[in-house]
Amino acid sequence: MATIKWGIIGCGNVTEVKSGPAFRLAEDSDVVAVMRRNKDLAKDYARRHDVARYYDNASDLLNDAGVNAIYIATPPGSHEAYALSAIERGFPVYIEKPLGIDAAAARRIAAAVNATGMRVSVAHYRRRLPAFVFVKQLLEENRIGQIYSANLRLWKSASKGNAGWRLDPSLSGGGFFHDLAPHQLDILLYYFGKPLQAKGISTGSDPRIADIVSGQLLFSRNLLFNGSWNFIVPPHQNADECILIGEEGSIRFHFFSNFHQVTLETATGKEVFNFDTPAHVQQPLIADVVKYFRGEVANPCSVEEAVTGMELMEQLTRSYEE
Repeated sequence: MATIKWGIIGCGNVTEVKSGPAFRLAEDSDVVAVMRRNKDLAKDYARRHDVARYYDNASDLLNDAGVNAIYIATPPGSHEAYALSAIERGFPVYIEKPLGIDAAAARRIAAAVNATGMRVSVAHYRRRLPAFVFVKQLLEENRIGQIYSANLRLWKSASKGNAGWRLDPSLSGGGFFHDLAPHQLDILLYYFGKPLQAKGISTGSDPRIADIVSGQLLFSRNLLFNGSWNFIVPPHQNADECILIGEEGSIRFHFFSNFHQVTLETATGKEVFNFDTPAHVQQPLIADVVKYFRGEVANPCSVEEAVTGMELMEQLTRSYEE
């Protein structure tokens, strides 16, 4: 492919700033068509972003002769159907996280990728943001020695009035945990590989939605992870941090608030590093996805890794009844 010519399925909020403009900022990449079920909204998006064609039906976009790659940016409940259709038609695909509505759907997408050999990447864009790249560098340089403990806390006073589809399990898979935790679990997989064990328990007012989750992961080299997620705390109890503790110090970073900042503390003192975050946060990952689709680099975030993340979410959110 000389130029990756994207068709976007689901041109909603995430595509306005986080991802959409980045497809044109990447080299050898352009957006030529968009789709949204509401045709007026699709037309408005195309007008504002100078996209040539718009549709209200995914099949029409997939039949557009000018499109040679697909970005799926709908709620998770429709990821599987759109992904399988695109893969079947021979398109490379970039899929928003989480990969599917549940682990079973994610495995079916992975099976289609393995059967066809199509190039498919998942939008875990923190893998390419400067602060998270820096943490990985610190780990590779062994700056705090062998790491034995990782502790994560995401407590959020989540506004259910503005949650939209996120609190509809048929669309999201299960509330704010299913929307936010994939970012965190993917970074842990990126840093430490697949865990050896995973255990968790969750509870919530709706049995299909995990409002509170407590989980443990055991990685190789006796690295024990403890995670605490709570989406019903009062605002003054909000917290967002991950602390890696090693033999010679600690690394502290954040996923949603201040995710441009990393704190390194060793026997010689404390250093705080701040990094610039791209205006379009998916831009660094999208640039690598374009190169991957063109055969220039390895897959920056594979479907297989995303399947592991989905399986971990289900292991961590076992209800107390189970």
